[in-house]
Amino acid sequence: MRESSTVSGLPETLRSALDEELGKYPQNRLTQSVERLSTRYRENAPASAPILSSEADIAAYAGYRMPATYAAVHAVLAEAALRAPGFAPRTQIDIGGGTGAAIWAAADVWPSLEESTVVEQVQGAIALGRRLAGNAGDKAVRGSTWRRGLIDPAAPAPDADLVTLSYVLGELPEARRADTVRWLSAKAGMLVLIEPGTPAGYERIVVARDQLVELGLSLVAPCPHEGACPIPRGKDWCHFSARLPRTGLHRQLKSATLGFEDEKFSYVVASRTSPERAEGRILRHPVKRKGMVSLSLCAGSGLTETIVTKRHGTAYREARDAEWGDAWPVQSTVD
Repeated sequence: MRESSTVSGLPETLRSALDEELGKYPQNRLTQSVERLSTRYRENAPASAPILSSEADIAAYAGYRMPATYAAVHAVLAEAALRAPGFAPRTQIDIGGGTGAAIWAAADVWPSLEESTVVEQVQGAIALGRRLAGNAGDKAVRGSTWRRGLIDPAAPAPDADLVTLSYVLGELPEARRADTVRWLSAKAGMLVLIEPGTPAGYERIVVARDQLVELGLSLVAPCPHEGACPIPRGKDWCHFSARLPRTGLHRQLKSATLGFEDEKFSYVVASRTSPERAEGRILRHPVKRKGMVSLSLCAGSGLTETIVTKRHGTAYREARDAEWGDAWPVQSTVD
């Protein structure tokens, strides 16, 4: 959950398999699909019909979104693993999982995973995701189960150690979201919800966050407390960033020139067991000047601005290396 020199790229086996799939279609056809999908993604409104209508659309979607989704999910799960070191999931269910980026990320973070299941409504996405998964080195991904299905709070709740839902809440009508969060959390050992790092995405996450607390789950990340979110609603929003590399084909699909991109996301992780919650969370890029670092923090006491100087010794050296999204021990700078 940090934007730094650390780059979170697709596993080599997945990148190669994805490039091979994209190579089956003319470049101009993929570009057209990406332009349409990109517009739809930015709108981030409830879907009235499946967005992926052809095999070329599905391949373009995987090439356009899978690297960024993987980077965001991997960053979130890595932070969850840090905050819950005793959590060693054996089973995962990814709801609305598209072509499976989240199961690849989870298997990399938790080698303990033995069974991964993806539930997705688009048959073509299932077919592509299954083909890609067949190249995985991780047994949980390579032997993953793929099921066609919809989000249905009237159906039996997903029953797994780890339940993930990435970039899907915004596709649902607002009236269905609370029931969906309740359904997802009913049997999950740990629930992970990720949305775009936009004001609207954050709003969906903070509503789900409050609901999960009311349901009796413990917040794992990113929040350092379970009180009301101190960020002024409608004036600011909590989000983080993951940097990912762009391959040559990825740059072509996005008509981009830079060799990397930054995926912005908002998220919440909740669990049935109490985590080792961070004392504070850095909410902005630290301001680093000669002899001092200014940190914008969210902590149990609310939003604070903390100044760390050379006289803080070790804390100052750590602050010089700190990045947006990092946990921060609030007491380390108390005089």
